[in-house]
Amino acid sequence: MTVAYLRKTTTQDLPSVVKIIDSAKAFLKAQNINQWQDGYPQAADLQSDIQNHISYVLIINGQVAGTAALMPDHDPNYDVIQKGNWVGPEDAKYTVIHRIAMSPDFRGQHLAAKMISGLLTLSSQLGYDQIRIDTHPDNKLMQHLIINSGFTYRGVVLMDHNPEETRLAYQLFLA
Repeated sequence: MTVAYLRKTTTQDLPSVVKIIDSAKAFLKAQNINQWQDGYPQAADLQSDIQNHISYVLIINGQVAGTAALMPDHDPNYDVIQKGNWVGPEDAKYTVIHRIAMSPDFRGQHLAAKMISGLLTLSSQLGYDQIRIDTHPDNKLMQHLIINSGFTYRGVVLMDHNPEETRLAYQLFLA
């Protein structure tokens, strides 16, 4: 029987999380996707996520299988949306899923969907009914996962207001 659950990331998990993120960078590069190819996210970013209590890991049979950040309240990258719009009031509270990646040892097992489901549950438990996520326009696998997880495409956002860093933005409301 497989034991799977989501928990907050600890400092002891950092080496596993860095390894997963580095593997994801290589995976994206092999697909000619220019996402995470400039060094970001680095170990310091991941450590900051842990210190800010927004980092989570998916545990499968005692092993770190995946990682993601669940950011509460507000992401300035989402203040301006192009070629579309967010649904709801401008001052709406929401969580954002960032930096989601799976270990190569667990890829292809549909565990990223399980991880997103857990993050949706956490969002609800934290009192949020709206979740946002974005991905690179060339990252078709992530776009498929996001849509299959119930998100709706809303438009294009820029990372750090940089026109070279466009992302497709999605939104989901918990019913």
